[in-house]
Amino acid sequence: MSDFSKEAIPSLLYQIIDAIIIVDSKKDSYQTIKKTGLFETFLEETGTYQKLVEKLWFHFNDSSSKISDDYHVFIPMIGQFKGKYVDRIKLHFNDSNHLIQISIYPLDDENKYLFLLDELDNSEYLREFLTDKKIDTIQSSFLFSMYVDLFKDIAYSINVTEISSNPQNYDIKYSAWRMMIVNMIWPEDQKLFLERTDPEYLKKNLMPGRTTSFDCQMKNLKDVFIWVKLIFSRAETTNEDDFRFVFMVQDIHDSSIQLLNSLKKYEELASKDTLTEIFNHGRIETEISNSIESFNTVKIPVTYMMIDIDFFKKVNDQFGHSTGNVVLKQFVDVIMNFTKDYNIITGRWGGEEFVCVCYDIKIDKAKELAEKLKQKIAETPFEKIGQLTCSIGLTELLKGDTAPVLFDRVDQAMYEAKSSGRNCIIVK
Repeated sequence: MSDFSKEAIPSLLYQIIDAIIIVDSKKDSYQTIKKTGLFETFLEETGTYQKLVEKLWFHFNDSSSKISDDYHVFIPMIGQFKGKYVDRIKLHFNDSNHLIQISIYPLDDENKYLFLLDELDNSEYLREFLTDKKIDTIQSSFLFSMYVDLFKDIAYSINVTEISSNPQNYDIKYSAWRMMIVNMIWPEDQKLFLERTDPEYLKKNLMPGRTTSFDCQMKNLKDVFIWVKLIFSRAETTNEDDFRFVFMVQDIHDSSIQLLNSLKKYEELASKDTLTEIFNHGRIETEISNSIESFNTVKIPVTYMMIDIDFFKKVNDQFGHSTGNVVLKQFVDVIMNFTKDYNIITGRWGGEEFVCVCYDIKIDKAKELAEKLKQKIAETPFEKIGQLTCSIGLTELLKGDTAPVLFDRVDQAMYEAKSSGRNCIIVK
């Protein structure tokens, strides 16, 4: 050991460190003092500090894929280090992965830093990889976490798991973070986000030791909106004025999509007629109410068509209900194929009666369409029974109409069509 003196240490360190960089954050610049190995091509001689931070931290682990530009707003904060800092990052460079240890030392000037970069060997990379896999198994769904002190308005120990398993060595005003991150929230969810993350809301609604959460859509680092759960947990202390929280973002996208698909499926089941698979009575009744509301707000004309199969009871009596069901399904197919090019919503009112809500169609045009539909049905050969006809009642939505008034009018029109010998159209 007597071969070394303290005077020899700087030269010795210079020899064994892979890359040495001097950074001036105030001037947004850096200068590479030494670079060997992969750093010979990875690092420029000089450049902007912002680009260096982006190069080192703003990519995904084990990937050269860059993080969404929206999140680059945080680069200036990540580049401000408080005291000494050590991190391990993974770089994907020249088609291979590299584990890098970064040691950062503030210099006398608080805006200047000394960066020491070393590539670790393969065994260390494997050990790091296996450790990360264990962590991923436990916390793979947590994308982001930080500590928040509302009294000091500070967020710190910020960890973005897709970038690094280590917390970042910078802090940010919590109030500033809210206004920056809100731009990554789905527009329709931004109001809820600002309400639930408001310091006064958290102080009022979250007692010590309690946790609150809410779901929303948030843009991830790949610039894609996903479903996340935002979680606030208040630290349990004896000081009632100690408003410290842990904040976490959990990826719940896959489970949320599965849930939404299931809800959509059950919503459709609740809205559909099981035989004909068009809207059932309740859902078409809702459509009538919606059309009235739409008419009152945007003034789009709406007409209503009630269709009844003529002498359908004879079909059931002569051929049986199973044949009657086949006829009903075929009858609906004719209506749906005929109306597919128009903004017409069709539902089964009950038995052999059907209602069509015809948007942006005035009464004269609706009567013309009804004539063509009636003719189409009369010309269609139905399975086992041959031809059949239908009676149609028509009415147009008028100012001041309510759903009961409207239905009574179209029902009366259809009744008069049946009473007038069937296979005809009456307008009321």
